[in-house]
Amino acid sequence: MVNEPTHAPLLSIVVPVYGVEAYLYQCLESIRADIPAGESDAVEMIAVDDASPDGCGDMLRSYAAGRDGVRVVHLSSNVGLGLARNAGLDVATGRYVWFVDSDDWLPPGTIPAVLDRLRQHQPDVLMLDHLRVHEDGRREVDASSHLLRGIPGVTRLDDQPQLLRVQHTAWNKVVRRDFLDQLELRFFPGWYEDIPFSHPLLIGAEKISVLDRVCYLYRQGRHGAITSTRSGRHFDAFAQYERLLDWVARKHPDERLQAELFQLMINHYLVVVGNDGRLHPHLRRDFFHRAAEHYRRYLPTGGYPLPPGVTGLKHRLVGRGDWLAYSALRQAHRVAGRLRRQGPVGGVDAGSDSVTADDDPGRGAGTATTGDDEVVTTTQRRDALAGSRLP
Repeated sequence: MVNEPTHAPLLSIVVPVYGVEAYLYQCLESIRADIPAGESDAVEMIAVDDASPDGCGDMLRSYAAGRDGVRVVHLSSNVGLGLARNAGLDVATGRYVWFVDSDDWLPPGTIPAVLDRLRQHQPDVLMLDHLRVHEDGRREVDASSHLLRGIPGVTRLDDQPQLLRVQHTAWNKVVRRDFLDQLELRFFPGWYEDIPFSHPLLIGAEKISVLDRVCYLYRQGRHGAITSTRSGRHFDAFAQYERLLDWVARKHPDERLQAELFQLMINHYLVVVGNDGRLHPHLRRDFFHRAAEHYRRYLPTGGYPLPPGVTGLKHRLVGRGDWLAYSALRQAHRVAGRLRRQGPVGGVDAGSDSVTADDDPGRGAGTATTGDDEVVTTTQRRDALAGSRLP
Protein backbone atom coordinates (compact mmCIF):
# COMPACT_ATOMS: atom_id res chain seq x y z
CA MET A 1 0.00 0.00 0.00
CA VAL A 2 1.39 3.41 -0.99
CA ASN A 3 0.63 7.11 -0.88
CA GLU A 4 -1.19 7.26 2.46
CA PRO A 5 -3.56 10.26 2.61
CA THR A 6 -3.00 13.05 5.13
CA HIS A 7 -6.67 14.14 5.23
CA ALA A 8 -10.16 12.75 4.85
CA PRO A 9 -11.33 13.11 1.25
CA LEU A 10 -14.97 13.46 0.29
CA LEU A 11 -14.89 10.46 -2.05
CA SER A 12 -13.00 7.16 -2.09
CA ILE A 13 -13.12 5.27 -5.39
CA VAL A 14 -12.31 1.58 -4.92
CA VAL A 15 -11.16 -0.31 -8.03
CA PRO A 16 -10.74 -4.11 -7.66
CA VAL A 17 -8.33 -5.43 -10.28
CA TYR A 18 -8.02 -8.92 -11.76
CA GLY A 19 -7.09 -10.04 -15.26
CA VAL A 20 -7.83 -6.73 -16.99
CA GLU A 21 -4.40 -5.76 -18.28
CA ALA A 22 -5.86 -4.55 -21.59
CA TYR A 23 -8.39 -2.24 -19.92
CA LEU A 24 -6.79 -1.14 -16.66
CA TYR A 25 -5.06 2.03 -17.81
CA GLN A 26 -8.22 3.34 -19.46
CA CYS A 27 -10.15 2.82 -16.23
CA LEU A 28 -7.57 4.48 -13.98
CA GLU A 29 -7.02 7.44 -16.30
CA SER A 30 -10.75 8.04 -16.71
CA ILE A 31 -10.87 8.59 -12.95
CA ARG A 32 -7.65 10.50 -12.32
CA ALA A 33 -7.92 12.78 -15.35
CA ASP A 34 -11.49 13.71 -14.44
CA ILE A 35 -10.65 15.13 -11.01
CA PRO A 36 -11.01 18.92 -11.33
CA ALA A 37 -8.11 21.25 -10.67
CA GLY A 38 -8.15 22.18 -7.02
CA GLU A 39 -10.14 19.06 -6.06
CA SER A 40 -7.28 16.60 -5.71
CA ASP A 41 -7.77 16.54 -1.94
CA ALA A 42 -11.44 15.61 -2.38
CA VAL A 43 -10.87 12.26 -4.13
CA GLU A 44 -8.74 9.23 -3.37
CA MET A 45 -8.44 6.19 -5.63
CA ILE A 46 -7.73 2.79 -4.09
CA ALA A 47 -6.81 0.02 -6.52
CA VAL A 48 -6.87 -3.53 -5.13
CA ASP A 49 -4.65 -6.04 -6.92
CA ASP A 50 -6.55 -9.28 -6.36
CA ALA A 51 -3.44 -11.39 -7.04
CA SER A 52 -3.96 -10.78 -10.75
CA PRO A 53 -2.09 -13.38 -12.83
CA ASP A 54 -1.19 -10.94 -15.62
CA GLY A 55 0.76 -7.69 -15.48
CA CYS A 56 -1.83 -5.70 -13.55
CA GLY A 57 0.15 -5.71 -10.31
CA ASP A 58 3.20 -4.15 -11.96
CA MET A 59 1.00 -1.69 -13.83
CA LEU A 60 -0.53 -0.54 -10.56
CA ARG A 61 2.86 -0.08 -8.90
CA SER A 62 4.05 2.01 -11.81
CA TYR A 63 0.84 4.00 -12.01
CA ALA A 64 0.77 4.87 -8.30
CA ALA A 65 4.43 5.92 -8.19
CA GLY A 66 4.56 9.70 -8.02
CA ARG A 67 0.79 10.16 -8.28
CA ASP A 68 -0.82 11.65 -5.21
CA GLY A 69 -4.22 10.32 -4.28
CA VAL A 70 -3.61 6.86 -5.77
CA ARG A 71 -3.17 3.97 -3.35
CA VAL A 72 -2.61 0.30 -4.12
CA VAL A 73 -3.43 -2.74 -2.01
CA HIS A 74 -1.78 -5.99 -3.14
CA LEU A 75 -3.52 -9.17 -1.95
CA SER A 76 -1.39 -12.27 -1.48
CA SER A 77 -4.04 -14.59 -2.95
CA ASN A 78 -7.06 -14.23 -5.18
CA VAL A 79 -10.23 -13.65 -3.14
CA GLY A 80 -12.75 -12.63 -5.80
CA LEU A 81 -14.50 -9.38 -6.64
CA GLY A 82 -16.59 -8.97 -3.51
CA LEU A 83 -13.83 -9.59 -0.98
CA ALA A 84 -11.40 -7.46 -3.01
CA ARG A 85 -13.90 -4.60 -2.71
CA ASN A 86 -13.99 -5.20 1.04
CA ALA A 87 -10.19 -4.95 1.17
CA GLY A 88 -10.36 -1.56 -0.52
CA LEU A 89 -13.18 -0.44 1.75
CA ASP A 90 -11.12 -1.38 4.80
CA VAL A 91 -8.48 1.24 3.94
CA ALA A 92 -10.77 3.87 2.40
CA THR A 93 -10.91 7.16 4.29
CA GLY A 94 -13.51 9.09 2.29
CA ARG A 95 -16.91 10.19 3.55
CA TYR A 96 -18.38 8.46 0.50
CA VAL A 97 -17.28 5.32 -1.33
CA TRP A 98 -17.78 4.31 -4.95
CA PHE A 99 -16.89 0.87 -6.35
CA VAL A 100 -15.73 1.02 -9.98
CA ASP A 101 -14.90 -2.19 -11.86
CA SER A 102 -11.52 -2.15 -13.55
CA ASP A 103 -12.73 -3.16 -17.02
CA ASP A 104 -15.17 -0.23 -17.10
CA TRP A 105 -14.53 3.52 -17.20
CA LEU A 106 -16.05 6.95 -16.54
CA PRO A 107 -17.06 9.52 -19.17
CA PRO A 108 -15.55 13.03 -18.86
CA GLY A 109 -17.29 15.32 -16.41
CA THR A 110 -18.49 12.54 -14.14
CA ILE A 111 -16.45 13.23 -11.03
CA PRO A 112 -17.21 16.99 -10.90
CA ALA A 113 -20.92 16.18 -11.23
CA VAL A 114 -20.74 13.52 -8.51
CA LEU A 115 -18.86 15.79 -6.11
CA ASP A 116 -21.32 18.62 -6.67
CA ARG A 117 -24.31 16.38 -6.01
CA LEU A 118 -22.77 14.86 -2.87
CA ARG A 119 -22.14 18.31 -1.45
CA GLN A 120 -25.54 19.62 -2.47
CA HIS A 121 -27.74 16.79 -1.16
CA GLN A 122 -25.50 14.86 1.28
CA PRO A 123 -27.44 11.66 0.49
CA ASP A 124 -27.08 8.21 1.98
CA VAL A 125 -27.00 6.83 -1.57
CA LEU A 126 -26.39 8.62 -4.86
CA MET A 127 -27.68 6.64 -7.86
CA LEU A 128 -26.04 7.03 -11.28
CA ASP A 129 -27.03 6.24 -14.85
CA HIS A 130 -24.82 4.29 -17.25
CA LEU A 131 -24.42 3.09 -20.82
CA ARG A 132 -23.50 -0.38 -22.01
CA VAL A 133 -20.54 -0.29 -24.38
CA HIS A 134 -20.03 -3.25 -26.72
CA GLU A 135 -16.73 -4.46 -28.11
CA ASP A 136 -17.60 -3.02 -31.53
CA GLY A 137 -18.07 0.43 -29.97
CA ARG A 138 -21.86 0.47 -29.92
CA ARG A 139 -23.34 2.28 -26.94
CA GLU A 140 -26.67 1.12 -25.58
CA VAL A 141 -29.02 2.76 -23.09
CA ASP A 142 -29.89 0.39 -20.27
CA ALA A 143 -33.52 -0.74 -20.19
CA SER A 144 -33.88 0.46 -16.60
CA SER A 145 -32.46 3.95 -17.16
CA HIS A 146 -35.92 5.49 -17.57
CA LEU A 147 -36.63 4.60 -13.93
CA LEU A 148 -34.11 7.26 -12.88
CA ARG A 149 -35.82 10.10 -14.71
CA GLY A 150 -37.61 13.02 -13.08
CA ILE A 151 -36.50 12.56 -9.47
CA PRO A 152 -35.34 15.96 -8.18
CA GLY A 153 -33.87 16.55 -4.74
CA VAL A 154 -33.75 13.64 -2.31
CA THR A 155 -36.22 10.82 -1.94
CA ARG A 156 -36.83 7.44 -0.28
CA LEU A 157 -37.65 4.05 -1.71
CA ASP A 158 -41.18 4.30 -0.27
CA ASP A 159 -41.75 7.35 -2.48
CA GLN A 160 -39.95 6.01 -5.58
CA PRO A 161 -40.38 2.21 -5.41
CA GLN A 162 -39.33 1.80 -9.05
CA LEU A 163 -35.73 2.45 -7.97
CA LEU A 164 -35.60 -1.11 -6.67
CA ARG A 165 -35.86 -2.28 -10.29
CA VAL A 166 -32.82 -0.32 -11.46
CA GLN A 167 -29.90 -2.64 -12.19
CA HIS A 168 -28.73 -4.01 -8.86
CA THR A 169 -25.00 -3.35 -9.11
CA ALA A 170 -22.59 -1.68 -6.70
CA TRP A 171 -21.00 0.54 -9.35
CA ASN A 172 -24.14 2.59 -10.05
CA LYS A 173 -24.31 3.81 -6.45
CA VAL A 174 -22.11 6.14 -4.40
CA VAL A 175 -22.66 5.39 -0.71
CA ARG A 176 -22.09 7.40 2.45
CA ARG A 177 -19.54 5.48 4.49
CA ASP A 178 -21.20 6.07 7.88
CA PHE A 179 -24.48 4.78 6.46
CA LEU A 180 -22.75 1.70 5.06
CA ASP A 181 -21.20 0.98 8.45
CA GLN A 182 -24.55 1.56 10.16
CA LEU A 183 -26.11 -1.17 8.01
CA GLU A 184 -23.07 -3.39 8.66
CA LEU A 185 -22.95 -4.22 4.98
CA ARG A 186 -20.01 -5.88 3.32
CA PHE A 187 -19.68 -7.99 0.20
CA PHE A 188 -20.00 -11.75 0.46
CA PRO A 189 -17.78 -14.16 -1.49
CA GLY A 190 -19.00 -15.76 -4.69
CA TRP A 191 -20.57 -14.55 -7.90
CA TYR A 192 -23.59 -12.21 -7.89
CA GLU A 193 -22.13 -10.50 -4.83
CA ASP A 194 -24.05 -7.29 -5.61
CA ILE A 195 -27.43 -8.85 -4.76
CA PRO A 196 -27.26 -8.80 -0.92
CA PHE A 197 -25.33 -5.51 -1.00
CA SER A 198 -27.13 -3.25 -3.45
CA HIS A 199 -30.77 -3.81 -2.51
CA PRO A 200 -30.32 -3.22 1.26
CA LEU A 201 -28.69 0.13 0.49
CA LEU A 202 -31.88 1.39 -1.15
CA ILE A 203 -34.16 -0.24 1.41
CA GLY A 204 -32.34 1.30 4.36
CA ALA A 205 -31.62 4.75 2.94
CA GLU A 206 -33.46 7.79 4.28
CA LYS A 207 -31.96 10.07 1.62
CA ILE A 208 -31.55 8.86 -1.96
CA SER A 209 -30.38 11.25 -4.66
CA VAL A 210 -30.40 10.51 -8.38
CA LEU A 211 -27.88 12.00 -10.81
CA ASP A 212 -29.72 11.85 -14.10
CA ARG A 213 -26.72 11.69 -16.40
CA VAL A 214 -24.48 8.95 -17.74
CA CYS A 215 -21.70 8.54 -15.19
CA TYR A 216 -20.47 5.05 -15.99
CA LEU A 217 -19.53 3.09 -19.12
CA TYR A 218 -20.21 -0.61 -18.64
CA ARG A 219 -18.13 -2.84 -20.92
CA GLN A 220 -20.04 -5.70 -22.58
CA GLY A 221 -18.78 -8.98 -23.98
CA ARG A 222 -15.38 -9.09 -22.32
CA HIS A 223 -13.91 -12.58 -22.16
CA GLY A 224 -13.93 -13.66 -18.53
CA ALA A 225 -16.90 -11.53 -17.45
CA ILE A 226 -19.34 -13.67 -15.45
CA THR A 227 -22.30 -12.70 -17.62
CA SER A 228 -20.57 -14.28 -20.61
CA THR A 229 -18.97 -17.27 -18.85
CA ARG A 230 -20.45 -20.76 -18.72
CA SER A 231 -19.90 -22.03 -15.21
CA GLY A 232 -21.48 -23.83 -12.32
CA ARG A 233 -20.68 -20.77 -10.25
CA HIS A 234 -23.89 -19.19 -11.51
CA PHE A 235 -25.48 -21.33 -8.79
CA ASP A 236 -23.96 -18.80 -6.35
CA ALA A 237 -27.00 -16.64 -7.10
CA PHE A 238 -29.11 -18.85 -4.82
CA ALA A 239 -26.96 -18.20 -1.74
CA GLN A 240 -26.86 -14.48 -2.50
CA TYR A 241 -30.66 -14.23 -2.74
CA GLU A 242 -30.99 -16.25 0.47
CA ARG A 243 -28.82 -13.66 2.19
CA LEU A 244 -30.86 -10.79 0.77
CA LEU A 245 -34.29 -12.19 1.60
CA ASP A 246 -33.26 -13.35 5.05
CA TRP A 247 -31.91 -9.83 5.72
CA VAL A 248 -35.19 -8.29 4.57
CA ALA A 249 -37.19 -10.68 6.77
CA ARG A 250 -35.13 -9.62 9.79
CA LYS A 251 -34.73 -5.90 9.14
CA HIS A 252 -37.68 -4.82 6.95
CA PRO A 253 -40.50 -7.40 7.08
CA ASP A 254 -42.76 -5.58 4.64
CA GLU A 255 -44.99 -7.70 2.39
CA ARG A 256 -44.96 -5.29 -0.54
CA LEU A 257 -41.17 -5.13 -0.46
CA GLN A 258 -40.88 -8.90 -0.18
CA ALA A 259 -43.22 -9.34 -3.14
CA GLU A 260 -41.20 -6.95 -5.30
CA LEU A 261 -37.92 -8.66 -4.45
CA PHE A 262 -39.45 -12.09 -5.01
CA GLN A 263 -40.50 -11.11 -8.53
CA LEU A 264 -37.03 -9.72 -9.26
CA MET A 265 -35.44 -12.91 -7.94
CA ILE A 266 -37.52 -15.19 -10.17
CA ASN A 267 -36.88 -12.89 -13.14
CA HIS A 268 -33.15 -13.17 -12.46
CA TYR A 269 -33.24 -16.96 -12.24
CA LEU A 270 -35.07 -17.04 -15.57
CA VAL A 271 -32.34 -14.87 -17.09
CA VAL A 272 -29.65 -17.30 -15.98
CA VAL A 273 -31.42 -20.54 -16.86
CA GLY A 274 -32.47 -19.18 -20.25
CA ASN A 275 -29.07 -17.83 -21.27
CA ASP A 276 -26.89 -20.20 -23.31
CA GLY A 277 -23.82 -18.18 -22.36
CA ARG A 278 -24.13 -18.79 -18.63
CA LEU A 279 -25.01 -22.44 -18.04
CA HIS A 280 -23.84 -25.64 -19.67
CA PRO A 281 -26.87 -27.57 -20.95
CA HIS A 282 -26.36 -30.37 -18.42
CA LEU A 283 -26.69 -27.84 -15.55
CA ARG A 284 -29.84 -26.12 -16.75
CA ARG A 285 -32.33 -28.61 -15.32
CA ASP A 286 -30.68 -28.54 -11.88
CA PHE A 287 -30.68 -24.74 -11.87
CA PHE A 288 -34.38 -24.67 -12.77
CA HIS A 289 -35.26 -27.02 -9.92
CA ARG A 290 -33.21 -24.95 -7.47
CA ALA A 291 -35.18 -21.91 -8.64
CA ALA A 292 -38.42 -23.84 -8.04
CA GLU A 293 -37.26 -24.63 -4.51
CA HIS A 294 -36.69 -20.93 -3.86
CA TYR A 295 -40.09 -20.16 -5.33
CA ARG A 296 -41.74 -22.47 -2.80
CA ARG A 297 -39.58 -21.27 0.07
CA TYR A 298 -39.88 -17.52 -0.43
CA LEU A 299 -43.29 -16.98 -2.07
CA PRO A 300 -44.81 -14.14 0.01
CA THR A 301 -47.89 -15.01 2.06
CA GLY A 302 -49.93 -12.39 0.21
CA GLY A 303 -48.64 -13.40 -3.20
CA TYR A 304 -46.84 -11.17 -5.67
CA PRO A 305 -47.55 -9.29 -8.93
CA LEU A 306 -47.20 -11.79 -11.76
CA PRO A 307 -45.55 -10.28 -14.86
CA PRO A 308 -47.57 -10.29 -18.08
CA GLY A 309 -46.99 -12.36 -21.19
CA VAL A 310 -44.41 -15.08 -21.62
CA THR A 311 -42.49 -13.98 -18.54
CA GLY A 312 -45.55 -14.55 -16.37
CA LEU A 313 -46.04 -17.98 -17.91
CA LYS A 314 -42.43 -18.84 -17.10
CA HIS A 315 -43.05 -17.75 -13.50
CA ARG A 316 -45.98 -20.16 -13.33
CA LEU A 317 -43.85 -23.01 -14.62
CA VAL A 318 -41.13 -22.30 -12.06
CA GLY A 319 -43.83 -22.33 -9.37
CA ARG A 320 -44.95 -25.76 -10.58
CA GLY A 321 -41.40 -27.02 -11.00
CA ASP A 322 -42.40 -28.07 -14.51
CA TRP A 323 -39.06 -28.36 -16.29
CA LEU A 324 -40.41 -30.15 -19.37
CA ALA A 325 -43.05 -27.49 -20.05
CA TYR A 326 -40.52 -24.71 -19.45
CA SER A 327 -38.04 -26.31 -21.86
CA ALA A 328 -40.71 -26.60 -24.55
CA LEU A 329 -41.81 -23.00 -24.03
CA ARG A 330 -38.24 -21.76 -24.13
CA GLN A 331 -37.56 -23.55 -27.39
CA ALA A 332 -40.80 -22.33 -28.97
CA HIS A 333 -40.14 -18.77 -27.87
CA ARG A 334 -36.61 -18.86 -29.29
CA VAL A 335 -37.98 -20.07 -32.64
CA ALA A 336 -40.57 -17.29 -32.58
CA GLY A 337 -37.83 -14.79 -31.86
CA ARG A 338 -35.84 -15.94 -34.87
CA LEU A 339 -38.92 -15.66 -37.07
CA ARG A 340 -39.62 -12.20 -35.71
CA ARG A 341 -36.10 -11.06 -36.55
CA GLN A 342 -36.54 -12.42 -40.09
CA GLY A 343 -39.64 -10.25 -40.55
CA PRO A 344 -43.41 -10.75 -40.84
CA VAL A 345 -44.60 -14.21 -41.79
CA GLY A 346 -47.93 -14.35 -43.62
CA GLY A 347 -48.67 -10.81 -42.53
CA VAL A 348 -48.18 -11.62 -38.83
CA ASP A 349 -45.13 -10.56 -36.84
CA ALA A 350 -44.43 -13.85 -35.09
CA GLY A 351 -44.08 -13.46 -31.36
CA SER A 352 -44.65 -9.70 -31.42
CA ASP A 353 -46.73 -9.80 -28.24
CA SER A 354 -44.17 -11.75 -26.26
CA VAL A 355 -42.45 -10.47 -23.15
CA THR A 356 -39.16 -12.20 -22.49
CA ALA A 357 -37.01 -12.56 -19.39
CA ASP A 358 -33.82 -12.85 -21.41
CA ASP A 359 -32.64 -9.44 -20.17
CA ASP A 360 -31.33 -8.90 -16.68
CA PRO A 361 -33.96 -8.40 -13.96
CA GLY A 362 -35.00 -4.87 -13.20
CA ARG A 363 -34.00 -3.69 -16.67
CA GLY A 364 -37.42 -3.26 -18.15
CA ALA A 365 -38.81 -6.34 -19.89
CA GLY A 366 -41.15 -8.33 -17.73
CA THR A 367 -40.70 -6.27 -14.57
CA ALA A 368 -43.22 -3.44 -14.80
CA THR A 369 -46.43 -4.11 -12.89
CA THR A 370 -49.86 -2.49 -12.76
CA GLY A 371 -52.88 -2.73 -10.53
CA ASP A 372 -54.39 -5.23 -12.99
CA ASP A 373 -51.53 -7.74 -12.66
CA GLU A 374 -52.38 -11.25 -11.56
CA VAL A 375 -51.31 -12.28 -8.07
CA VAL A 376 -50.11 -15.74 -7.11
CA THR A 377 -51.30 -16.56 -3.59
CA THR A 378 -50.17 -19.10 -1.04
CA THR A 379 -53.30 -21.18 -1.77
CA GLN A 380 -52.41 -21.24 -5.45
CA ARG A 381 -48.89 -22.26 -4.51
CA ARG A 382 -50.27 -25.31 -2.71
CA ASP A 383 -52.39 -26.10 -5.77
CA ALA A 384 -49.31 -25.81 -7.97
CA LEU A 385 -47.36 -28.18 -5.75
CA ALA A 386 -50.25 -30.61 -5.99
CA GLY A 387 -49.90 -30.54 -9.76
CA SER A 388 -52.85 -28.33 -10.67
CA ARG A 389 -52.58 -25.48 -13.17
CA LEU A 390 -51.89 -21.96 -11.96
CA PRO A 391 -54.29 -19.38 -13.43
